[in-house]
Amino acid sequence: MMSKCAKALPVALLLGGLATLWSATAHAAEGVDSGHTAWIITATALVLFMTLPGLALFYAGLVRARNTLSVLMHCFTVACISSILWVVIGYSMAFGTVGGGIVGGMDKLFLSGMTPESTSGALPEVVFMMFQMTFAIITPALILGAFVERAKFTTTMAFSGLWMLLVYAPAVHWIWGGGMMSDGGLFGELFGVGVKDFAGGIVVHATAGSAALVAALMIGPRKGFPNHLQPPHSPGMVMTGAAMLWVGWFGFNGGSALAANGGAGMAIAVTHLSAAVASLTWMAMEWRQYGKPTLVGIVTGMVAGLATVTPASGFVGPLGGMICGLVGGGVCYVAVNTIKMRWHIDDSLDVFAVHGVGGILGSLMLAVLALPSLGGMGLGDGVSVGSQLASQAAGILIAVVWSSLLTFLIFKALAGIFGLRVDPSEETEGVDLTEYGERAYDFN
Repeated sequence: MMSKCAKALPVALLLGGLATLWSATAHAAEGVDSGHTAWIITATALVLFMTLPGLALFYAGLVRARNTLSVLMHCFTVACISSILWVVIGYSMAFGTVGGGIVGGMDKLFLSGMTPESTSGALPEVVFMMFQMTFAIITPALILGAFVERAKFTTTMAFSGLWMLLVYAPAVHWIWGGGMMSDGGLFGELFGVGVKDFAGGIVVHATAGSAALVAALMIGPRKGFPNHLQPPHSPGMVMTGAAMLWVGWFGFNGGSALAANGGAGMAIAVTHLSAAVASLTWMAMEWRQYGKPTLVGIVTGMVAGLATVTPASGFVGPLGGMICGLVGGGVCYVAVNTIKMRWHIDDSLDVFAVHGVGGILGSLMLAVLALPSLGGMGLGDGVSVGSQLASQAAGILIAVVWSSLLTFLIFKALAGIFGLRVDPSEETEGVDLTEYGERAYDFN
């Protein structure tokens, strides 16, 4: 007959196993949150979806048919280049150990020390790294719209990689990586508060928009600008890409909460409202000016609303989101006409007027729209509208100047190495054939 000790052994083993499992579960709960992790993995896919295929199709539909593939090629290649550079050095420049300099420490080169068990807050660090990588992909890709149909492929690729490292990664470090514009940095000491940029109004849109304006000036206008340009070859493709951007932006802004909670839900809600209001605002203004609304117009208004609400999306309520859409749609519409028709700058796909102006507007407006009296989440203890607005304005100024200066220097260097533009005959024929030997459409 089995002894009492022998009978008790399975029970002891079972209880010991349950205790070990409980301990492991409790330990995991203290570090990684599975719900937050699942949402950020989803948001990562959504933000990548914004570039591939969202932005690629949106931009491709806006150009002439003979340049369609070039835009797709540029967006796809930039995604590959930025991904590799982000892992090699970009992530370390943005989120490496804070050393008080322009960029973070180099302790995370090639993701050194990162394992599946490494954490960043309540997330596995590899998930946080991948989410941030998708932002590093779309930001230089946005700039491509300023010089489509005429820039050399070699120059475009070299510029995108250099710009991501020299402009984007430092800007990330300054605001999101604990650098000078954060609460604990120089701005916290000067203004009593750091720059608020929930999802990239300054880090993404202001830097990319200002770079686009400089790039358009340095590369020069397309042949026939501004009076003899062909209209977008495929408004349907433009709308398809824009719809993907709208959906993907839920991950862009909602994912920036870095948690699956009510804050992420509110960010998604205000993002959606801003896009809807800006779309209708743009359509109404275009209808009034030209007598007809257009599909390209209404979806461009949508992008303006999304860019405007991006920096504010984690700090404002539904009313603030709608105000962002109204102001962003209206002001960006005026900016498009001003830059092209009055200033005669061929920012081909309106990157500065839509993304740059929108991101700057939203970054300034959040100082007011975040007030609880307007349904916002508040500015923090002891933070006034004035101090927050001063911090926002200073942050925008530094980021725009930095981006503009580095963009100028990068293009100056590349002009001497590769040249900036394709030959006039290639521009006339279309770069799809001359640079890639392919056609987007073959009706034979």
